[in-house]
Amino acid sequence: MKKTVVIDIVGLSQSVIGKDTPFIQEYMNRHHHARIHPPFPALTTASQSTYITGKSPSDHGIVGNGWYDRIECEVKFWKQADQLVSAPKIWEKAREVDPDFTCSKMFWWYNMYSDVEFSATPRPQYRADGVKVPDCYTQPAALRDELQEEFGTFPLFNFWGPNTSVKSSQWIADASLWVDKKHDPTLTLIYLPHLDYALQQYSHKDERSKKSLREIDGVVKRLVEHYESRDAAVILLSEYGINPVDNPIHLNRVFRKKGWLAVREENGKELLDAGASKAFVIADHQIGHVYINDKSIHEAVKRVLESTAGIAQVLDVQGKKEYGIDHERAGDLVLIAEDDAWFTYYYWEDDKRAPDFARSVQIHKKPGYDPAEMFFDQSNPLIKGRAAYQLARKKLGFRYVMDVISLDASLVSGSHGSPLVSEEFHPVCISSEPLPGEVIQPEKVYDVIWERLFGG
Repeated sequence: MKKTVVIDIVGLSQSVIGKDTPFIQEYMNRHHHARIHPPFPALTTASQSTYITGKSPSDHGIVGNGWYDRIECEVKFWKQADQLVSAPKIWEKAREVDPDFTCSKMFWWYNMYSDVEFSATPRPQYRADGVKVPDCYTQPAALRDELQEEFGTFPLFNFWGPNTSVKSSQWIADASLWVDKKHDPTLTLIYLPHLDYALQQYSHKDERSKKSLREIDGVVKRLVEHYESRDAAVILLSEYGINPVDNPIHLNRVFRKKGWLAVREENGKELLDAGASKAFVIADHQIGHVYINDKSIHEAVKRVLESTAGIAQVLDVQGKKEYGIDHERAGDLVLIAEDDAWFTYYYWEDDKRAPDFARSVQIHKKPGYDPAEMFFDQSNPLIKGRAAYQLARKKLGFRYVMDVISLDASLVSGSHGSPLVSEEFHPVCISSEPLPGEVIQPEKVYDVIWERLFGG
């Protein structure tokens, strides 16, 4: 059994490896590398679940970052319980082979109540007065206090939102090294999100993206040098690349015009009523799950989608089987966007009637993924002053709403999810040990990790 580390550099692809990533480029040149065929869907939770189970969403059940619960009639996004992944995980199998095996799972998703020895994941405190306080959840529980005493409170607001920065990835790296030095786990899984967000915010050629590339390159260098000093097998990989987009598609507005989507009015604002809708779309980057409550309109819905610009494929029952996503959590139809397009969750037709959470960072309340949460509302020249005022109210103990997020989907410059993008945007695998070929199927990433641990 060999000590192994898997460093997930989210958003890394051949399109961005170069002069702004000198360490990664040099490490790749010295070792072995391959292109990973994009998982389907090429989304964080689904990709990670495929890598650590060796199964497709048809088997492990993670069809996206969120889905519609047909029993509770609710859209659920960014849940964290490991039990949602229904296939055996690599650490469970490894422990059967060698009872001395241990695993550290640092910020990979579905990390709560995971059967690993050490884990950490973002988990803010939601207090009764509405205040959201940065924090994290760990196993064992005492690890949280040890890490935050050493490195400060987990920088949640640098992990996601308009203030995203390399600070969160640096904190994760620091915490991972601390756990490794103290506990020496056999397998360490590390999630570094920084590059992912920069490439969604800006174009690949933007100087801000290049700065982020240099920043994450430095974080990776420090991690790799540490693990090499411990004679560990090192695997650098990504879940997907970020391809440029400039075409947001508002499918729920299309459905609303057809009379298929139901909304409920509260205080002059509109809320999507999924359970009362005949059909609606859960948008997840370049993937859309279409849930049809009224089965009599199934073919009509499919025809509308097939004639909607920006949609590359509409997967029905057979298509879902071919793409390995025929699971009960998946939509009745699953959509793949064209390379330059992505799907918004927007359903209101007048921004004045947008729900109150639309202008806030509210990943659990929104019925879909919202990359506009990375942008302040640029239509208001005083928006940063408003953010400072709301922050002051928070610090003084008053109730506040951080309603400073843009509703302009055109600001988003990068997306992912589609397996149809060109090879330069495919995820990569770089390893200190030989790889099975120039292209690796996503389910075979499991085998790559296993072979590092147990030698074939």
